[in-house]
Amino acid sequence: MLNRSTKILFILLCLITTAGLQRVSAAAFFQDDEEAISTVLTAGNKNAIFDSRANYTFEVKNPTDAVQTGTVSYIITQRGKKMGSGTQNAKIGKKGSEKFNFDLPALKSGFYKVDFMVNVSDYDDTTRRAFGIQPEEIRSQYAKPADFDAFWQKAKDELAQVKPQFKVTPMPKMNTDNRTVYLIEMKSLDNYTIKGWMTVPINKNKDHKFSVLLGLPGYQVNLMPITGLDEDLAIITLNVRGQGNSRGPIDTRRDEFIFFHIEDRDQYVMRGVIMDCIRGIDFVYSQPNLKHDNILVSGGSMGGYLALATAGLDKRVNLCSAQNPILCDVNNLNGEVTWPINDIKKYITTQPGLTYRKVVGNLNYYDGKNFAAGITCPMIMGIGLLDPYAPPANEYATFNIVPGKKRIMVFKDLGHEISQAYKNLEGRWMRDYFGLF
Repeated sequence: MLNRSTKILFILLCLITTAGLQRVSAAAFFQDDEEAISTVLTAGNKNAIFDSRANYTFEVKNPTDAVQTGTVSYIITQRGKKMGSGTQNAKIGKKGSEKFNFDLPALKSGFYKVDFMVNVSDYDDTTRRAFGIQPEEIRSQYAKPADFDAFWQKAKDELAQVKPQFKVTPMPKMNTDNRTVYLIEMKSLDNYTIKGWMTVPINKNKDHKFSVLLGLPGYQVNLMPITGLDEDLAIITLNVRGQGNSRGPIDTRRDEFIFFHIEDRDQYVMRGVIMDCIRGIDFVYSQPNLKHDNILVSGGSMGGYLALATAGLDKRVNLCSAQNPILCDVNNLNGEVTWPINDIKKYITTQPGLTYRKVVGNLNYYDGKNFAAGITCPMIMGIGLLDPYAPPANEYATFNIVPGKKRIMVFKDLGHEISQAYKNLEGRWMRDYFGLF
């Protein structure tokens, strides 16, 4: 039987979305060969985060009947620049194994990529990893625009002028044994209609008020109702403009959404998207059966970014959980990620007179780092050191600027994802803060 903390994890798992690429294990195509040479790389720190010099153990296993000779080596790079290397001679006896210890050179605070290579008689392979040196000291050299706060206050003032016209429609065919499902609709910035879903536990006490999980969507993800088992939590999944059942005047293709009107900071799609999230908080406050002081905003990838933005702009948010948030420290994304930078650059070539510098200038008003500076509620963040869309240095530059109570979980072998350990933490953390026992 599932306990209550375990039940909530299923709910939170449903909200962890990526930019759309899924990892595929080689094991899906090839069976393990017990006679094949293999390697095991072990970091000297479980999270590959070091106070000074990084160190690794590189083990080579040789189950064959032939002695293997050659070298094991490493190369460290940062933003494509070689930062160090080393080589050791290797001789692994037949049906034997050898461990090679590497103490890497001293490096400045930051994140680095490292390739460990084995080149022996019958085997060549490379293991790619990343590690951090004193990441708590990372700070972006780019300050937020001087009028950042005024820019977003103007957007919120415009939103306040739009009558929300909240509409809640029961969807009885979607109900479960323990939850009632509703379609929710509201007017947001530019009088744009956005939609989503709310599921509420069935409770005989009509005066009972529920804590709220507001789930925010990943990039071009269609969020559906979440009918989790937890009996203390109302779950709202919000589809922002241009996504899911909130498509309408904005109905872009997948690769077009991220640069929709990016040439104009006042018309960029994310301005409306972020205000949609603020309107979602307005919706919570409009519902008498919801606890207005127990609101968690959570999401992964773009949803993680939107969680940062919402918590940074709206003090009504009580908890913030951001997994692998994109668009952080945007000035330092170029050269580190392909998406969304490559798509944005392609768009620039289609717009006469538009430059990358101009676009980045606009994106400074949408930088996750700049929103993070305004987060005062407790927050947690999860990152993968191998993330191709949300590089760890950018994530730390964002996390480090958060002034409130915070915690970060680092997964050294993961990309644009987090593990069950984060979901376990998030469930316990939320229940503790909201007193859901």
